[in-house]
Amino acid sequence: MLAITALALVVGGFGALAALVLLRLIGLVTNLVFYQRFDTALIAPGSVHHPWWLILGAPVAGGLVVGLMARYGSEKIRGHGMPEAIEAILTGGSRVQPKVAVLKPVSAAISIGTGGPFGAEGPIIMTGGAIGSILAQLLHLTANERKTLLVSGAAAGMAATFNSPLAAILLAVELLLFEWRPRSFVPVVASVAVATVCRGYLLGTAPVFPVNASGLHLTPTLDVLAAVVGLTGGALAVAATWLVYRAEDAFARLPFHWMWWPALGGAIIGVGGLIEPRALGVGYDVIDQLLTGRATLGLIIGILTVKTLIWALSLGSGTSGGVLAPVFMIGGALGAWEGMLFPHAIPGFWGILGLAAVVGGVMRSPLTGVVFTLELTHAWGMMLPLVVSATAAYALSALVLKRSVLTEKIARRGLHLTREYSTDPLETFFAREVMHPLAHDEALTEHDDITEILLGRLTGSADALLPVVNTLDGTLVGVTTRRRLTGIASPHTVPSTVREATLPCRLAVQQDQTLRQVAYLFAETGLTSAPVIDPTTRRPTGVITLQQLLHARLHDLTEEHHRERVLPRQADGEPTPALGVTAG
Repeated sequence: MLAITALALVVGGFGALAALVLLRLIGLVTNLVFYQRFDTALIAPGSVHHPWWLILGAPVAGGLVVGLMARYGSEKIRGHGMPEAIEAILTGGSRVQPKVAVLKPVSAAISIGTGGPFGAEGPIIMTGGAIGSILAQLLHLTANERKTLLVSGAAAGMAATFNSPLAAILLAVELLLFEWRPRSFVPVVASVAVATVCRGYLLGTAPVFPVNASGLHLTPTLDVLAAVVGLTGGALAVAATWLVYRAEDAFARLPFHWMWWPALGGAIIGVGGLIEPRALGVGYDVIDQLLTGRATLGLIIGILTVKTLIWALSLGSGTSGGVLAPVFMIGGALGAWEGMLFPHAIPGFWGILGLAAVVGGVMRSPLTGVVFTLELTHAWGMMLPLVVSATAAYALSALVLKRSVLTEKIARRGLHLTREYSTDPLETFFAREVMHPLAHDEALTEHDDITEILLGRLTGSADALLPVVNTLDGTLVGVTTRRRLTGIASPHTVPSTVREATLPCRLAVQQDQTLRQVAYLFAETGLTSAPVIDPTTRRPTGVITLQQLLHARLHDLTEEHHRERVLPRQADGEPTPALGVTAG
């Protein structure tokens, strides 16, 4: 763990640099295309009036370039980054091609800089992950260690982009690591810490969307209405997710190569830009207006409709860009619109709740949504309504949709991914609890006569494992089966002993090992049964088989589905007394 943590510190620094490079590239392309100047500052494409042909043509040209880069560079740059990182972890041994580290940020900068309504976070996750993976591939590491460095780079880039260290760590745990263990958690935190410190020197330490929440006074009414915002945000998340994959299905039916799809998606973006120019680009300035209560009704409605449509439809074309910034904008617009009907709290209060709700619904990561929102705005007093809003959206999304915008993409590639984490039931039972215990006469000694044993002592399957012990101290010396004993005894007329039928014991399970450990041992050795021993005396106490490992699964299944009344209605034939009334 310590060696990987040391490497993660290096990955964190490079992840922060990658975030800076990506943001500067986006700013450079935006300025060159829409303002015809050489500048790297982030600026929205629609902040001034542009000719119609530029708004319509720039996204098409950008989509065409991205399609060519994907076709002749690497197809891995298609999409919004996080599913690609998950796929590399699940099926690729956490190996990312080095060229992805270059092509992904360049393609994302072209896509976003030419007006694409996407965010920088997905590409930086893939880019930072590629940096960690490349370093790991240069060294002699396991797949799990490569995964840790890949996720460390992804989380570092995320933290440096948004100045959100805790949200980046939660994102890593909820979406990428598929575990919560010190061996991976500690390196990820180390990487994120370095990236956040570097972010302070490179981009500053201020929140990305600062909100003044000093005058906030929470009431029960606000908390109840936060649930309403959460439910409507969840409904919008469901609709947007559905629209993304219907668009992907529609593009898949087109009679020409996928290389041309991003250009067609760019045409959709251009038409949307003609209707609402502020919907183009990454839109950090628009998000700031929505979260500080400065957005007009026209901007709110334009973002809520146009941004949602062009983002979902163009994302289905397979172009390069992230989902978080558009989700921030769409959620903020929904909350700001609802805030015109709800009681006033502080400027931007309802927009902030809408942002957390749609993130919780689209990403199915409510904790990340809450912490992300708090770190983006520093509105720490809003924690409770944010939790209510994000959780309500998450619950609605989980009930209505089978998979999220991330896991649906993984499923369409033929992979199964669960986002429901629970304690492994194999970890809750010990071998001694499920083994077949050895009766006194079931322990065979080396000098036992096989014929006598076969005549009266053995029952059960012919291939069941039988421990053989030392005659003097009872310690395990090997194993045999009834079938083997029969084979040894049959051709001989002279008495045969158990020693002649005894094989060396390839695996002895200790009685205090968990069933998970036993399952790993079975997988490693290819065995399906083993003697269970007392680690102190080395004497066998039972036999455990692969079938008995299912006991834990059966117990888990029973606890989940078996319903029963625990407290009876009557005791000893007498009615149960009412609460607060003493019997007798």
